[in-house]
Amino acid sequence: MRIACSLGSLLSINQVLKCSEILSKTNVDTIWIPETWGMENFSMLSAVSNKTTTQKIGSSIINIYSRSPALIAMGATTVDTLSNERLILGLGTSSLPVVETFHGYKFEKPVQRMKEYVEIIRLILSGKQVNYAGEIFDLKNFTLLLKPKRESIPIYLAAVNQKMVDLTWNIGDGVIFYLRPLNEMKETITKMQSKKKIDVTCQIITSIAEDSDIAINRAKKTLAFYVSVGKIYREFLANNGFKKETSNIFDEFKKSGLKSIYELVSDSMLQSLCIAGNPDECKKQLQNFRETGIDLPIIQFNPVGDMSDSFDLLKKTFLGE
Repeated sequence: MRIACSLGSLLSINQVLKCSEILSKTNVDTIWIPETWGMENFSMLSAVSNKTTTQKIGSSIINIYSRSPALIAMGATTVDTLSNERLILGLGTSSLPVVETFHGYKFEKPVQRMKEYVEIIRLILSGKQVNYAGEIFDLKNFTLLLKPKRESIPIYLAAVNQKMVDLTWNIGDGVIFYLRPLNEMKETITKMQSKKKIDVTCQIITSIAEDSDIAINRAKKTLAFYVSVGKIYREFLANNGFKKETSNIFDEFKKSGLKSIYELVSDSMLQSLCIAGNPDECKKQLQNFRETGIDLPIIQFNPVGDMSDSFDLLKKTFLGE
């Protein structure tokens, strides 16, 4: 069965590269690299491609408000060439605080913007001259100076709310889910896949340790962080069974910050959104996610204690290495 790994914000650049080199010797399907406000994604994907030979490499995700469609197409073509056609281009809208506070753009018309980005990027990657007139973008006579190695790079979209889910199934090659309760995700996948089959991935906060309690607390801290700072996740989870938890976490976050809010993550919330515990527990939890209909579970590595030891335990648990 397919499995992937996400190496990101809790690691240093050198740690990401070290883990990628280790994964290159396994049967892992894809190595996904996130982008928040630290490592630049295309640079890291290029570096990771040098540490691997067969694994696909994916962006999870490129924020479409931080670059023009043409620049993303240029970056994707460059990385796909360097990696010998192994790139999966993962795109997302990020969130209002990141877009407006960190990048200085207005967070407007995310669904329409995504639609035009994908259309423009696909046109550019075809290698033909692009003339495009949309509601947001207007391109004239654009042609890549670099000849793409292939006419189509797989494009996966991060989707939370239903309008973006619908768009993803209409124009995407795959979807990247994150922080969706198990029951809701199974219903959504069943409904959407009955209309059209695409590759369904889900990035799962994962913490593993021989001591379950330590792993659980690490996962709760990551989950509480996203609930606190990610309005779109907070609202989605509140509407899908976790109204009390999200309200309590956000209220405490406004009062005292991140320090102790993880204690407000309920066990049921954790079990529906994350993988956390000892190796045997984590294997069973991964199976729960597979049973929702996910094609490719993405293990989001949250190190517990020493990074190298923690990653070795993760590799032994999920990759049989």
